[in-house]
Amino acid sequence: METPNPHLPDGYSPIPAGKLVNAVTFVEMCERPTPPRATNGSSSLAISRWRSPDLDAYRALFRAVGEDWLWWSRLRLTDEALAAVLSDPGIEVFVLHDGDARIGLLELDFREDQECEITWFGVVKDAIGKGAGRFMMDFAIDTAWAHPIRRLWLHTCSFDHPDALAFYRRSGFWPYAFMVEVENDPRLAGLLPRTAAPQIPLLER
Repeated sequence: METPNPHLPDGYSPIPAGKLVNAVTFVEMCERPTPPRATNGSSSLAISRWRSPDLDAYRALFRAVGEDWLWWSRLRLTDEALAAVLSDPGIEVFVLHDGDARIGLLELDFREDQECEITWFGVVKDAIGKGAGRFMMDFAIDTAWAHPIRRLWLHTCSFDHPDALAFYRRSGFWPYAFMVEVENDPRLAGLLPRTAAPQIPLLER
């Protein structure tokens, strides 16, 4: 976690056109939850490890899950850089399936000693509110704590689904830090279509 900025002013601060400001909440879980997580209530849902994924297929699922929430950081990576991340032995990538359809993406990062970060977690729009996210989160928690870790953590932000933070808290996570992120708008850079995330204004001037 970065050192707090003592010069961050109270009140409103003007942001240049083309930039986005994101309020980020960090949450953590420092012991394995009990009792055991719930089991799958739908026989059509399944999760599989995605080893050395095809990059085009990976980007397609990343977009399908994250475009509404302005997921973009993986889209700016070259093929070589993305392949290096996905093949890192400390990164575990999983896909949530509903029958033959890929409907969710989960990535666990074990590169920090005794820690796991849920770096990407989400389901496609049509699967929201139908138990798919709960099924995948239960799997994520069980899979992470099957490793020798002392902390499981992730961050959510003001661009995410409005119920995201409440969902994580129901899953057993607890908020521990806030940060503010300022980035170039990926829609103006061509990483995402201009129509992505219409709930977030596109300010060009």
